[in-house]
Amino acid sequence: MKKSKILTSLLTTSLLLISPFSMASAQPVKWVNVNSYEEQNESKFNSENYDFVKFSKIESILKDIEKRSNRVKVEVRGKSAGGHPLYVVTIADQTTQGKFGHYKSLRKQMFKNQEKAQDWVKNNSDFKVPIMINGSIHGTEFVGTDAILQLIERFATQEDEITKKILKNNILIFNVVQNPDGRINATRFNGAGLDLNRDFITQSQAETKETVGLIKEWNPMVFLDTHGYVKDYAPNKQGLIEPSTPPHNPNYEYDLFSKWANQQAKAMESEIMANKDQYQGSLYQNMTGTYIPQRDDTAGWDDYPPIFTPMYAMYHGAYGHTLEAPTNDLDGVRWMYNAIIGALKYATDNKQQMITDQIEIFKRGVNFDHPYHEDGFFPHAYILPVDPKDPTVTHKAVNHLLNNDIEVVEASKEFTSEGKSYPKGTYIVKMNQAKAGLANTMLWDGEDITDDTPVMYDISAWSLPELWGFEAVAAKNPVEVKTKNVKQVTDEGSLSGNGPYLIPNSSVKAVNLVNTLLKQGVSIKRDKKGDFYTEAMAAKISSSVKDSGLHIETANIPNDASAISHLKVAILKDGGMGKQQSHSGTKLALQRLGFQVTELTPVEVANQGLGNFDVFVYSGTENLISLNLSAANKEFGLQDSTQLNKFKKNMENFVNQGGKYIAIGSGASRATKTLGLTDDTINTGNSNSNGIVKVNYQGAGFTAGYDSNDLGFVYRPAWYTGDGTKNDKVLATYANSSDFFVAGHWKDRQTAQGQPVMVKELGKDVTLIGLEIGFRDHTDYLFRLLSNAIFEK
Repeated sequence: MKKSKILTSLLTTSLLLISPFSMASAQPVKWVNVNSYEEQNESKFNSENYDFVKFSKIESILKDIEKRSNRVKVEVRGKSAGGHPLYVVTIADQTTQGKFGHYKSLRKQMFKNQEKAQDWVKNNSDFKVPIMINGSIHGTEFVGTDAILQLIERFATQEDEITKKILKNNILIFNVVQNPDGRINATRFNGAGLDLNRDFITQSQAETKETVGLIKEWNPMVFLDTHGYVKDYAPNKQGLIEPSTPPHNPNYEYDLFSKWANQQAKAMESEIMANKDQYQGSLYQNMTGTYIPQRDDTAGWDDYPPIFTPMYAMYHGAYGHTLEAPTNDLDGVRWMYNAIIGALKYATDNKQQMITDQIEIFKRGVNFDHPYHEDGFFPHAYILPVDPKDPTVTHKAVNHLLNNDIEVVEASKEFTSEGKSYPKGTYIVKMNQAKAGLANTMLWDGEDITDDTPVMYDISAWSLPELWGFEAVAAKNPVEVKTKNVKQVTDEGSLSGNGPYLIPNSSVKAVNLVNTLLKQGVSIKRDKKGDFYTEAMAAKISSSVKDSGLHIETANIPNDASAISHLKVAILKDGGMGKQQSHSGTKLALQRLGFQVTELTPVEVANQGLGNFDVFVYSGTENLISLNLSAANKEFGLQDSTQLNKFKKNMENFVNQGGKYIAIGSGASRATKTLGLTDDTINTGNSNSNGIVKVNYQGAGFTAGYDSNDLGFVYRPAWYTGDGTKNDKVLATYANSSDFFVAGHWKDRQTAQGQPVMVKELGKDVTLIGLEIGFRDHTDYLFRLLSNAIFEK
């Protein structure tokens, strides 16, 4: 979960060759040679490599197993960002085949009448429990999918007593390769450059949405996520099995989770140790157990953010575990296989009590009864008002909540809550519902956990209202109004009046509309407030306005409005430095704003320059222009000092000739200093610092649409000081108050208080932004800082 082109001859391979166990009754598998993809034989980012099963072989493997077994159902459930199939295999005994709809329906009863469901479980010991196993969400962590293929083979064909007992009690759902793009290219991320195991609060990627759909469909009792590689975290304890260290997200019903998760982790460890004689390497032969963070550590491997797959599954009542194999080799496959068997055995032996407590999670939500939470932690409801002219942000949020099994209703008439009036059509998320924890973790403001733990593994704040830009009012008392259920919200814009027309600088969709019209040849002007205007005929723009979801009206064009044009934007491409593409979130933000953006590698900028572009965006690590790179990272950056000097010269020429340069984040800011484009002092927080901050924006031009009491997001925060800032136009500062940090984890932040966080160099079009305004395609509210910087003259 959290560690961290050669055209291959696709040889005939059998799963039996890499199987860690002897399957006496298994039939030989006939493979179909497929030469469809250009696949990597190994990953530069792994210290070990082995002949893992290539993605191009998996379809024929699954089809062959399906032909030989009446227990197996193979499906393609969508495609990856790169267009590759997402395979799902469901395995159950013959008595269950054809009855999946029945069992899914039984699961849904957990949300309707919890006491009845618990009584039914008590009196019907022969029910089937869905267990979901997720394969290799990180492409370089090959062992997960290989172990899953072996498990599919076993449960499809074997007749031993353990296999039959597990199938008698469970339905097994295997998400075989959650990241086909990464497996093919031997990279951690998917084809869009995102780490899918950081996408479960945003759900921006097709692969994530597919997994969310599976979780909603089955509401699995246990969710196992296969990863690698963790070794020597404790002496002779190899691999890692969650549950995690503190802090635990307070939106969990954690007492019910830990009651079973700790024992299930130990059962997985016991199964690994019971099969110790299978392992070949000394690392495994000498192990005395596995590393279980909650048992063996105090901090550093937390389950706090809902961005990770098993942590997200926990909000659907699952007992979620990340399983990190020790090594990328056949022993790692054996370890993963045995860990999963241990989890299945434990779930089978304890299913009645475990499912009863899973239902208890939903009962607490429906009854608004959270015995291990302070009174008032959960509001009675969230009220989501709608901007009548630009409802797109709230509509996106409502659909997102609905897509996550969260109930949303709409007020059928005007109402008042806690002294404030709201119109008919206002959306309400009542918190007496089964998945209240998930609703709250998406809608709350978050908290400052800096003093709760010395270190966090990843982000510590993610509030959808604050970072997507919609209002969610927490109601401390029940909201009394007649409502109707909401199933889905559609955006359909409208155009009124005879023009000219005002397009407010109000949302991602609004800026996208502007760029759409510019591409169509429509003349657009922009005023100092950042709003847009067109004198185009209604017939020419009405179709695009309708698609946008905005309600556009006639307005006079201010005298200060000036024409803007369609601009060519380049972004510096990180091909995968440090096992990630650090520019990908910003690239996606630019695309969603409607800009045509071209990725250029550092070498391309050095060799070709930027003569064809109007705007250059640097977002990501400063190592892209460093010469001190590891062998794994070398191909993604500059190769020698000659290229570095050419890069600097081309960048200098670009800026001197009127090109617009935008640096986003601490890494890009430091790189800008190296390039000689700023003389500011670049200050940065440590790598563990991140969260939501109060920002004082100038409120016009570069920061149009934002005000003096607003919000931003930082990840490895940056701010600017020194004599160089005397020659800057300061566009925004961190709020000059001790409470400028709203939520997250940031030690020693006092020195950043009140300091510049957005500056523009005087005399040249170089803008430094210390906020992470395109972070993982999540910070929608801040995307318009990008478009402002691009359009501002």
